[in-house]
Amino acid sequence: MVRDKNFYKTILRIAIPSAFQSLVSLAVTYLDDLMVSWIDKPQLLGLPAGSTVTDLGNLALTGVGQTNSLTNFFTAMVLGLTSGSGVLIAQYWGKKDTRRIKQVFPLVALLTLCVSLVFVLLARLCPGPLLRVVLSSSSSASSGEAFHIAVRYFSIVAFSYIPYALAYSMVGMLRAVEVVKVTLYITVGAMLVNLFFNYALIFGHFGFPALGVEGAAIATILARVTELAIVWLYAFRVQKAIDLKPRDLLRSPFSLWTDYRRYGLPVGLGDAQWSLVGLFKSAIIGHLAVEVVAAYRAAEMMMSMGMIFTNALAAGACVVIGKTVGQKDYKKTREYSNTIQIMFAVFGVAMCLVVFCLRGVFIDAYGLSGQAPVYAKQMIALGAITLMGTTYHASCFVGINRGAGDGKFVMIVDLICGWLVVLPFSYLAAYVFKLEPALVFLFLRIDQCFKWIIAFLRLRGDKWIKNVTRD
Repeated sequence: MVRDKNFYKTILRIAIPSAFQSLVSLAVTYLDDLMVSWIDKPQLLGLPAGSTVTDLGNLALTGVGQTNSLTNFFTAMVLGLTSGSGVLIAQYWGKKDTRRIKQVFPLVALLTLCVSLVFVLLARLCPGPLLRVVLSSSSSASSGEAFHIAVRYFSIVAFSYIPYALAYSMVGMLRAVEVVKVTLYITVGAMLVNLFFNYALIFGHFGFPALGVEGAAIATILARVTELAIVWLYAFRVQKAIDLKPRDLLRSPFSLWTDYRRYGLPVGLGDAQWSLVGLFKSAIIGHLAVEVVAAYRAAEMMMSMGMIFTNALAAGACVVIGKTVGQKDYKKTREYSNTIQIMFAVFGVAMCLVVFCLRGVFIDAYGLSGQAPVYAKQMIALGAITLMGTTYHASCFVGINRGAGDGKFVMIVDLICGWLVVLPFSYLAAYVFKLEPALVFLFLRIDQCFKWIIAFLRLRGDKWIKNVTRD
């Protein structure tokens, strides 16, 4: 184990604000889900006032939750492109080359902005075909009504993608140079705005109209605009780590585009294709019964919460590993790598126990009906076991490998596991063998049971250490 206190301080200085940001962001999403799951008036879902449907909570959570699987696909692409820039920025930060860092940033801001514009256009022009990927639009009462809810929500919430893309491209750059307080500010600001307007616009409080799921979408847009405003002011007016000006957004030499394509883009593409796998996983579930879909959305939320601190620590590990590689201190890189692996192996066991023990309290807070809460608790019980492997390989792939410039290897592993293992076996489990919902959920996470072995073996040699900086 590393005894250098600065090592632990650096990881925690980056991880704690990032974890807090992720926790609050997920808490807001959790509260969104809770609020829509408690909608008890058909007109708030865009259904006729005289509708006799009784499972309104399941319908609302299914429609909004499955729409958010498309949103998650988009955010994963943005965060992947941003993480790709983090590989370059962290290593240049180790060399104290702030000029190069300022040149990397506009490259990623432009890429994420273009991605967001494409998604907004698709959501406005053809929301139905996109949603049919993840949600059944059959003529059966429950499926058809859930699909109708999803279309209403998606066509509005897509406008939140533009401010999100710009905000998190800046957040990713600042995090890579160890400026992390901004994550606290934007998280708290977005949480308060989102929570207030969700309560006001979904149910019609404080003089606002009751807009139901459309109100939830508008609240999300307002929260994303708040995030962008805060991070913009912080990046250009408050932080002092790098002298960043708005005009720097227009400066990026072609040589860095080449470097990003070679070392950063594999990270972005890896996350994008993995998020596409996640989208098809949602599609497999989304064409089952509404009760199963609602249970899946609730279970996935708890599994995401179980990964909050893991992802935050992995982000910190990426920076400390990237700095040592940029400094060409490869002995220290290996020492840090070994310590990080031990830390995450222990942490994985702890998170498995926490998620397993709290699953009942978490699910009971939802307004689910029928078999949905039973299915959700069974899914989480099995998913908690996989968290041990997930926590370990996340520290390696997202933290160590990417920080050391080994993003291409991570992308290849994700490609093979996602497309050749997870999706075909999950499809067979759901539609050929027609297994119980909890077992289908387990197959959707089956790669988490063995990817830790691949990560462990990769880090035994030296092929994963790649210095990607320019002199």
